[in-house]
Amino acid sequence: MITLTETAAKKVKQKIANRGKGIGIMIGVQTTGCSGLAYKLEYVDNLPANGNFMSYNSNDIIIIVDQKDLPYVTGLTMEYKREGLNEGFNFINPNEKARCGCGESFTI
Repeated sequence: MITLTETAAKKVKQKIANRGKGIGIMIGVQTTGCSGLAYKLEYVDNLPANGNFMSYNSNDIIIIVDQKDLPYVTGLTMEYKREGLNEGFNFINPNEKARCGCGESFTI
């Protein structure tokens, strides 16, 4: 299961509205950074045609995850934070073992 906080869901809805299209988001991981993995977030316009994806609904947002990424993101909570001049999505993952010093990548 993947969860969006209410604030994150509002921001996703706003970004989809600004795009003028979209049904939800795709959350996954990619190999990068000094710790090995980084989160990726994409806005999606259609459900994937193949059956290699799981979909969830959190706060009326469709969340799509490639099954190969499920071990890395199961239990993830996505929030949206504004701190001073910085704002953005924050991923809280109980599976993370460590993050790099800059906070851009993590390891499981």
